[in-house]
Amino acid sequence: MAVEGPVRLAQPYEILELRDGQSLTMHIQKWELGTMLIKPRYPGAPGEKEILVLRLTLPKAEKPVGLDYWDVTAQTLIAQLRPLLERRLHEAHAIRVTAHGEAPRKRFTVEVI
Repeated sequence: MAVEGPVRLAQPYEILELRDGQSLTMHIQKWELGTMLIKPRYPGAPGEKEILVLRLTLPKAEKPVGLDYWDVTAQTLIAQLRPLLERRLHEAHAIRVTAHGEAPRKRFTVEVI
């Protein structure tokens, strides 16, 4: 029996992009792990590539413009957030994410507050 992986998330996408030093505090209402198809632009890149994405749904007051979710594509940030979400810490606490540096070396700190 084949093991099923994450399903492709429905469009439109709301990609979370934070500048160096920028923070975002979120009260995550629900989350979903899925995939999306991207078209990388770096030299020698494949025409299309499927990547893992973490969709975080927030209260409308925290994201009043656009859709009520952010799509996290940074794999290092997904790796940091996923254990917190699986332990359901987001249900009683806010999560603060802060960006450090510029892509492709950008990294993040994650705080439960």
